[in-house]
Amino acid sequence: MYKIVKKRALNAFVSLMEIEAPLIAVKGKAGQFVILRVNETGERIPLTLADEDPESGTITIMYQKVGKTTDLLDTLTVGDSILDVVGPLGKATELDGYKRVAVVGGGVGCAIAYPEAKALHRLGAHVDMIAGFRNQDIIMLENELGDVSSRLFVMTDDGSNGNKGFVTVKLQELLDAGEQYDLVIAIGPLPMMRAVANVTKPYGVKTIVSMNPIMVDGTGMCGGCRLTVGGETKFACVDGPEFDAHEVDWDEAMHRLGQYKEQEHACRMAFMGGQNA
Repeated sequence: MYKIVKKRALNAFVSLMEIEAPLIAVKGKAGQFVILRVNETGERIPLTLADEDPESGTITIMYQKVGKTTDLLDTLTVGDSILDVVGPLGKATELDGYKRVAVVGGGVGCAIAYPEAKALHRLGAHVDMIAGFRNQDIIMLENELGDVSSRLFVMTDDGSNGNKGFVTVKLQELLDAGEQYDLVIAIGPLPMMRAVANVTKPYGVKTIVSMNPIMVDGTGMCGGCRLTVGGETKFACVDGPEFDAHEVDWDEAMHRLGQYKEQEHACRMAFMGGQNA
């Protein structure tokens, strides 16, 4: 059992939890993830390690309430426990040697982008953080992202915070102005990451993305998280979750991610109905 020691809402849809997991806390690094199961009948879901504190023996996760399991997870509070937390899984991001980096986060992807920016900042890199949200009401982690970046640009689709446009608008602007990045890291919805890849490709800027395909076991055995990268089959849980953005087969990735949308929606509605009964 993994005890919850802190919980707070980041916006109406995303929450943060700090969990006692000492063995994971001493091993976890930016870019890795855990797989958790809320209870004995629950499904296994992957969530990125947002932070880890070896001294206190805790890890931090952030999750968006988009399905039955994240809704169920959100019913827990401080003092409750999660049944299983397995990790750290996946490959840590290789960040050594980069001097100028743009980290691009979209929506809840900013929760995953945060540890990447934090690790780069600690290594002394210049970090331009571009965070995108639909509107100013759901902006999250603004202070935390500002603390770990050299410059923070927060964009909103509707311009309600004074900066209208997708994250790619700001990235394009910076590249057109002559910014020379060693690396661009993009994390968020698949269409956003694909768009970032399309922006950086003409400039020849190395770009990596954190992929979030359907995942079950996290060890490469089930094959649920397979992707095509550079014409080869890869498994996000063991080969990733980060890949070269310019080599990902985006059409296939989007198709596979949407395969079970109807079943996922039906399952969530049944759970919510039970909660309200």
